[in-house]
Amino acid sequence: MRKFEPVKKELRCYDKEAEIKMPFRATKTSVAYDVFSPIDTVVKPGETQLIFTNVKAYFYDDEALFLATTSKMGKNGIILAQGIGVIESDYVDNESNDGNLGYMLYNHSSNDYVIKRGDKIGQCWFQKFLVTENEVKPTAVRTGGFGSTLK
Repeated sequence: MRKFEPVKKELRCYDKEAEIKMPFRATKTSVAYDVFSPIDTVVKPGETQLIFTNVKAYFYDDEALFLATTSKMGKNGIILAQGIGVIESDYVDNESNDGNLGYMLYNHSSNDYVIKRGDKIGQCWFQKFLVTENEVKPTAVRTGGFGSTLK
């Protein structure tokens, strides 16, 4: 099962009652889902800002969800602060934020970057991954939300 759902109301950021714009593919050949901002905000030059989408993603254990900015954002000096976002399947439904997907945007331009509610703030795609034949199987279990892997 691979799907997007709204985060539980009690764990949403910002306006808990606001309608959530779910990710979607813009064209029949799009490889990534467009992801949207639930708030109005401004990312100032040199600033890093974390925007939670109030959306979570379910997918298989042998897959990852990758987050990236769009080419338009890159053209305007906006990148993901960590380069690329990597989401593991056990991030969904975690107790601290219910798997709320967050985009940590960094503005390396000299201009304010204005984001309106409903604007595209990134894209994401699902991808299978492989493991080595001789790996020592991890036994750790995720217990938190954003940035919590082996915290």
